Amino acid sequence: MSEARGPAGRADVEAKAKELDAGDQLAAKRAEFVLDDGVYLDGNSLGALPVHVEARVVDVISRQWGSLRIRSWAESGWWTAPERIGDRVAPLIGAAPGQVVVSDSTSVNVFKALVAAVRMIRDEGGAGAAARDEIVVDATTFPTDGYIAESAARLTNCRIVPADPADVPGLLGPRTAVVLLNHADYRAGRLHDLPGLTAAVHAAGALVVWDLCHTAGALPVGLDEHGVDLAVGCTYKYLNGGPGSPAFLYVRRGLQDRFDTPLPGWNSHVEPFGMRPGYEPAADITRGRVGTPDILSLLALDAALDVWEGVSMTAVRAKSLALTDFFLECVEAYVPAGHVESITPVAHAERGSQVALRCPDAEGVMKRLVQQGVVGDFRPPDLLRFGFTPLYLTFADAERAARVLGRTLAEASTGS
Repeated sequence: MSEARGPAGRADVEAKAKELDAGDQLAAKRAEFVLDDGVYLDGNSLGALPVHVEARVVDVISRQWGSLRIRSWAESGWWTAPERIGDRVAPLIGAAPGQVVVSDSTSVNVFKALVAAVRMIRDEGGAGAAARDEIVVDATTFPTDGYIAESAARLTNCRIVPADPADVPGLLGPRTAVVLLNHADYRAGRLHDLPGLTAAVHAAGALVVWDLCHTAGALPVGLDEHGVDLAVGCTYKYLNGGPGSPAFLYVRRGLQDRFDTPLPGWNSHVEPFGMRPGYEPAADITRGRVGTPDILSLLALDAALDVWEGVSMTAVRAKSLALTDFFLECVEAYVPAGHVESITPVAHAERGSQVALRCPDAEGVMKRLVQQGVVGDFRPPDLLRFGFTPLYLTFADAERAARVLGRTLAEASTGS
């Protein structure tokens, strides 16, 4: 096994891990999750299961569905669940109640937000409104966002302008209708400047849509504070809602009566049970809905959100930064020189809640890590990606993961 190297030896980082864990304000939260004796660093793909969710889902199936059946739409609150659970997500992303609805997938919500944004900007009237025919899209975005943006552009007779987020202000102009940006790069974990970019988009007279998939539940977002127009995000990563749990859509209150959805389903009708042939949208965030809610997944998410009771997002962010700082310190201590390169920003203001390491044969290395109980993920062509979920990870976890990584790479280099 390789010995620790660099400025801190193994004894030093182990001692530091114990010290940091002893002072962890969120340490008690770990007991609220189902975990094994490994190190789970893939919460940026699928969060761990909160311990109480199983019993709640059993109740939904056996009592609400099994016994109450159709009555549960009213008696169990099924019908209003998308808005009620949206109000539970809202404070985690810096939004007041009545601005978030939980429904559909991230991809569907991106489509709704982009098309509606183009329609709203053109309907504003004024000089040049009709000429706004460009959708600026984060060129580093998760592929689906790009696919959806291309479709939205065809539907609205717009053209796509791909851009690195840092270059967006220089590309904005009188033809810009909407800008789609990721709050954090899913590969490197780079955090983009939500306040500054939002202000730049507004100065150009356009609307902005933020994808919060890799930040919701990991750090303060401040949607209301920074005047964000629209935002989307998944709930199965840092919010721990379960595989395929429904996504959320945020529509700023001042835009809700103008939100012109391209998917006008019966659930967003002002009178859904009136069964009218003509569509008339609801006046509030309800118009972000489309069809019948996915009740089983939705209520599993509702149960999972209980773990956030009493949690400060400021404390979550502080632990996230401390965990990622410490993990990088441990990598420096344990990993043989030249074997990995971190592409995650050093500056806290530019870092999300993950660490990405460039590494030869990254796919094979990750497979060997998983075999040893350290679960991260691989992103082609050469990235090891480790997500740090502050609610259930410890500093001892970070030290152990780096130690196993160092040993694995040392063994690979010697052929042992």
